[in-house]
Amino acid sequence: MRSLFASYLRVYEPLTAFDRERQVYWRRYVKEGRAIAPAEGPGRQRTTVLEALGAGWTRLPELPDEAYVLEADENLLICPWNLRIRVAEAALTARDGVPSILADAFVPPLFAGLAKSVLEDWRSGSRVLERGLPRVHEQVATWGVPLRWFVFVDLSERELTLRPERRALRYRTEISKARRRAHRAHSVLRRSLGDAPITAAVEETARWLEEFHPRSVVELDYGGLVNLLSDETLTEDDSPGLVAAGLAAVGRGEADSATSAYERLVERWRAVQLLERCN
Repeated sequence: MRSLFASYLRVYEPLTAFDRERQVYWRRYVKEGRAIAPAEGPGRQRTTVLEALGAGWTRLPELPDEAYVLEADENLLICPWNLRIRVAEAALTARDGVPSILADAFVPPLFAGLAKSVLEDWRSGSRVLERGLPRVHEQVATWGVPLRWFVFVDLSERELTLRPERRALRYRTEISKARRRAHRAHSVLRRSLGDAPITAAVEETARWLEEFHPRSVVELDYGGLVNLLSDETLTEDDSPGLVAAGLAAVGRGEADSATSAYERLVERWRAVQLLERCN
């Protein structure tokens, strides 16, 4: 299946972050070779969600437990797909911008209500322990990379592959480092810009990172976006460095330097976003 033009921010948690039953399941999952590579996962997820949405529309279906798996220092780290949340999101999105008569025919109110309940429970986090609702380990952005994501990684953590059969660009870092960078960035932005949208966005993602085990790994994956970018562009991409330089300039009160870094970033990613209109 053709790659989706999307980027991904993932958290891989160690097995100790899961209860005993889940640990047994994920060990068996890996031993049986069922883990799915990140390059294949987005297409598989999309197919599973679409098939689930077509199955009666009377309840949120039971979905298979799938995950990306990372082996680091002889330890298994798991990034579950949380497909139940994906189906709920897709059900509500399908109703957006559609007249109520058509929306009710396509996604019945009962099903929409169930989907809304699942998402509200997840977002509030108030009943995670009581009902075992999963944390969402993966955030997805289409036709670009949200600039706030670059706050959490460093240019030195880049992993670039340019083989004909496999092109990929990703960053991986310890969650402790990602959290420190997030809190530092939020402090600078709050002090310099106040309650600006970028300040709130960084704070929201920083709170999301706090949900996970302290020995987790954070991954920023360009995903299918690499198919829109040349080898030269990928090799020269320094977006995390530009974000770091911009934040440092903001902290020093150097408006011109901060604006220059920001404008270079926006120009670079606007070129990718504009491709959506040509699609």
